[in-house]
Amino acid sequence: MLGWFRALMPREERFFELFTRHAQVTVAGAIALRALLNGSKDVAEGCSEIAQREAEADELTREVLTALRRTFITPFDRGDIKDLITSMDDAIDQMNKTAHVITLFELRTFAQPMQDMGEIIVRAAELTVQAVELLGTLANNTNRLNALTEEIVRIEERADQLHHQGRKELFLKRADAIAFVTCTEVYDHLEKVMDRFEDVANEISAIVIESV
Repeated sequence: MLGWFRALMPREERFFELFTRHAQVTVAGAIALRALLNGSKDVAEGCSEIAQREAEADELTREVLTALRRTFITPFDRGDIKDLITSMDDAIDQMNKTAHVITLFELRTFAQPMQDMGEIIVRAAELTVQAVELLGTLANNTNRLNALTEEIVRIEERADQLHHQGRKELFLKRADAIAFVTCTEVYDHLEKVMDRFEDVANEISAIVIESV
């Protein structure tokens, strides 16, 4: 009965627009992170841009949560909406934490595995945009959504491999204690960024399962 009632009532569709805008802001943050890691952007400039994008994403998250409180009929479960936008926001928050660590330790150059993780982070952010853009027409795009979330999980596993590779290279090069600690912390934060994107993929998968 409740499902029939929900189907007849008008729904707030602005959630989809906000999800997409948030995902696009996250892509911009990821591109700035990649640029500072590969040296194509000044580190201070890149960190500043990430902080700016994180602030924009926070505002969009607040808009989603405000709309959630004010909307009677939502496009899918309220808890799923909250969990999705929270996991999306966690991803860019973790990018900002990575930038804070880089600033704290005054790092200016980054090993190849870090740069490769930056590439993967951008790819995960782009896949997230593609996925959230399809949520408004979920019933017609379940296969594509499943493929996108599976791809995010797959590249997260590649990020894990790079994380281990980078730490091992530090050990084999007999890096001094300070370099080992600082670089290891950067690797850990980059891995956590990808973990958060995996969380986003899992939230989207859950929505797909519940909605079909």
